[in-house]
Amino acid sequence: MIHSTAFQPEFPVQHMTLSSKPRILIADDQQDLLEALRLLLKGENCAVQTATSPAAVIETLKTTDFDVLLMDLNYTRDTTSGEEGLELIRQVRVLAPELSIVVMTAWGTIEVAVEAVRLGAGDFVEKPWDNNRLLSILRNQVELKRARQRSRNLEAENTLLRTESAEEFIAESAVMQPVIDMIKRIGPSDANVLITGEPGTGKGLVARMIHEHSNRSAQSYIGVNMGGLAESIFESEMFGHVKGAFTDARNDRVGRFELADNGTIFLDEISNIPISHQAKLLHVLEAGAFERVGSSRTMKVDIRVISATNSNLQTAIDNGEFRKDLFFRLNTVEIDLPPLRERREDILRIADFYLGHYATKYDRDLRGFDRNAEQLLMTYGWPGNVRELNHVVERAVLMAVGNQVAPEDLRLNPGRADPAQPKMEAMSLEDAERLLITNTLERFNGNVNHTAEALGLSRSALYRRIEKFGL
Repeated sequence: MIHSTAFQPEFPVQHMTLSSKPRILIADDQQDLLEALRLLLKGENCAVQTATSPAAVIETLKTTDFDVLLMDLNYTRDTTSGEEGLELIRQVRVLAPELSIVVMTAWGTIEVAVEAVRLGAGDFVEKPWDNNRLLSILRNQVELKRARQRSRNLEAENTLLRTESAEEFIAESAVMQPVIDMIKRIGPSDANVLITGEPGTGKGLVARMIHEHSNRSAQSYIGVNMGGLAESIFESEMFGHVKGAFTDARNDRVGRFELADNGTIFLDEISNIPISHQAKLLHVLEAGAFERVGSSRTMKVDIRVISATNSNLQTAIDNGEFRKDLFFRLNTVEIDLPPLRERREDILRIADFYLGHYATKYDRDLRGFDRNAEQLLMTYGWPGNVRELNHVVERAVLMAVGNQVAPEDLRLNPGRADPAQPKMEAMSLEDAERLLITNTLERFNGNVNHTAEALGLSRSALYRRIEKFGL
């Protein structure tokens, strides 16, 4: 009878490609031995699959991810050299470089053990095995595999382009209190959230606040600007790819969904996903599974999805531009953010925060806004919302000549103080361009593709202007 000690690995769960239950692939040509090991490990809360030949191991690894391969070194009857197993290790190291390998043989020798470790095996056991030692080895190898995977994911996450954040969640106005209450209520859940609102209202900041109030706050938060992804790279960016999947795929790439495993993924500008890719996104949300480009191996993830849009998705659905089933999957809870002009109690507080941030960043001795500048900040229409306010204050910090920001430092067109639009002839070229882009975005409900086409711009050129004007 085989006896076992409790197999209760205390493994961190962040960045795992699969669930936290250890997944073990056992390879041996003796069916009774496979069954004994399967029962032993199943009783220790492991997910176990078996294979009876090197070819079966390779085929299984092509489609399924494991923590450890526990494998025999000999498969052909009367063969004791271990060459079959050594060759299998070479193939596995190429196919699944992060997989931990433990080899076992009834004819173990130091030479074969050393060669197996040199080729990439993590440890070596002899038949018949000692249960305590075998479980201890597997526990260590599962942790090593997951540590390698966490390290890889962290490295990939750190390579994502990030911009310095000068944001703080300032929301003391009465109109923002329902938003605060909603964040507190839904944060601890795993419900998918759709955040709506005009461009620049702080949807990304609210998404991060929801993540920080969730049970996943210690795990990854991965943001993706869906409007900035070209159709040709969508799958590679979101799902990853394997080396050789296409001409420029010189190395394996970890996709955003895999990076967000056990954490949160924020899909900004969700309305800009081409209809051709919406079904693929829906599949990931429904099944929690995907394949890297060029691979048939299914990756499973456990993620919370927060998405945002400044478009009317119901209109997009009616026009056949957005899938209704995807909308329902994303929109378990909806949060609508009010524009800055409806939360004027927050304007000066937000402006003061940005002033302090940029004064420190640019080493400027500034002591706030003078009375007239405050009046202009309070009466201006803020079509670009908080993002525009950020941009205006940064520019004012650079332009100010005194120890306080004056109205002329803000460079705000007084005509915009009235929400009614000023006459074109009274505007600067820069303000006229900003107004034209703003109006066109509003006309197409924030749809970047349609706006760019109407303005005669490429999508990338339009994005550069949106960023320039703080829209």
